[in-house]
Amino acid sequence: MEFTLKDIIHELVKAHNLVDKSRLAEIYLYSDVKHAGQVRQTGESFFSHPIFVAHSLASWGLDQTSVEAALLHEITEMTDTNIKEIEKQFGVECALLVSGVTRVGQVKLRGSQDEVFLENLRKMFVAMAQDIRVVIIRLADRLHNISTLGAVPISKQKRISVETLEVYAPLADRLGMGKLKGDLEDYAFPYVYPEEHEWLVLIAKPHFKYSKKNILETINRIRQQLAKHGIKAHTEFRLKRKYSLFRKLLRPEINRDISRIHDLMAIRIITEDTASCYSTLGIIHQYWKPVPFLGISDFIAQPKPNGYQSIHTKVFDNRGNIVEIQIRSEEMHLQAEFGAAAHFAYARAKHEGVSDEKLERGTAFTISEKMAWVKQLAGWQQQVIGVKETLSDFHLDALSHHIYVFSPKGDVYDLPEDATPVDYAFNVHSNLGFYIQSAKINDKITSVDAKLKSGDVVEIIKTKKPKSPNRNWLRFVKTHKAKLEIKKALEKSTGV
Repeated sequence: MEFTLKDIIHELVKAHNLVDKSRLAEIYLYSDVKHAGQVRQTGESFFSHPIFVAHSLASWGLDQTSVEAALLHEITEMTDTNIKEIEKQFGVECALLVSGVTRVGQVKLRGSQDEVFLENLRKMFVAMAQDIRVVIIRLADRLHNISTLGAVPISKQKRISVETLEVYAPLADRLGMGKLKGDLEDYAFPYVYPEEHEWLVLIAKPHFKYSKKNILETINRIRQQLAKHGIKAHTEFRLKRKYSLFRKLLRPEINRDISRIHDLMAIRIITEDTASCYSTLGIIHQYWKPVPFLGISDFIAQPKPNGYQSIHTKVFDNRGNIVEIQIRSEEMHLQAEFGAAAHFAYARAKHEGVSDEKLERGTAFTISEKMAWVKQLAGWQQQVIGVKETLSDFHLDALSHHIYVFSPKGDVYDLPEDATPVDYAFNVHSNLGFYIQSAKINDKITSVDAKLKSGDVVEIIKTKKPKSPNRNWLRFVKTHKAKLEIKKALEKSTGV
């Protein structure tokens, strides 16, 4: 679908982000003229690309300056225009964003040697730490490019798709941008795993058809009960993403048996506020019995590390089928869909007293405490022996699938998949790992090399005095931080 200036303005107005309509129109025309005569590999006008990126950002709720930078983001690469001209014409903030997006775009992540790949990834996180909008613009750029990948030479398609699955989709996930993550994965999936994609579509089709028929009936019943109890809410359903479904089918406990998947389709109930979420949960359980062995996940009381909030419950519907129901407020829904780009972030910054000067300079868009991991990765150094090990650590810390675990007090910790209680201990505090006597997971004594799962409550049973770590821990710990602290301690104890 091709968008126009009118479409971009519509999205900015909807999110209360339109500041200067005439300035936006001026930048739109300027970019159009600069890109005149240029054509994409799809055969479309090249200008359709910056328009798409700008429209994506506006629809995600970013500020007008981000949208302006999106319209200009290819100019220094595709024309003879330099960044000084953009600064002179449209101001410092816009020029800084365009410059940042250009630099991140020059970071080649595919086909690089390990050392180059590692340093290029770090450069991307440095850019994120300075202004998160730079990388969000680049993510929107990747979304459009991967969605039109069929026009790219076959020799390049898989490389671009692998990079999308390994770098850009995980990055979107860590930024809490659930919809974008799903879109990137599903566009890349058939290029990276063509046979598996074909198999998945074939086996899933009849199950989706059956689930849809049942879920529409359940939605109507839910709407009736919510109306009866005076709850104002919007109810919809979502299909499970293809690549997400594929990964779930590969789990050992599922063993490619699609009948074991209980969330092929999920019902979403979007309420006005948090209190209504809990009222809705009570109504749902009054009329549909929860599935005892699957339980309830309350991500409102205990949000995921990327900011995701929702209540998930699985119930038996009127036909005896298991249905997943997700309950969240409108604000939580925006956060779940758009994460770091959620449009209320700007409004909240303004509401909380951020100065107009900060908003204009873009410093209101620097990394928050919840996203401190970005700063950690930006300052990441090669502090372990061997580039391959370093590269592996960085992948795990930055881009692997992450889990969330809880301390006994309910604090949430973000760890890479298959992390252990030892990783957890060093994540809580750099010294806690030296006081490990034993560990508990969900109140049961366990080995210190046990693999943690999302939702686990982890407790470290402490010794009275610190002790040197076990060298064998290096065989199973996953995080760079744990490896680094263990190696430092071992070197100190041996006097190396």
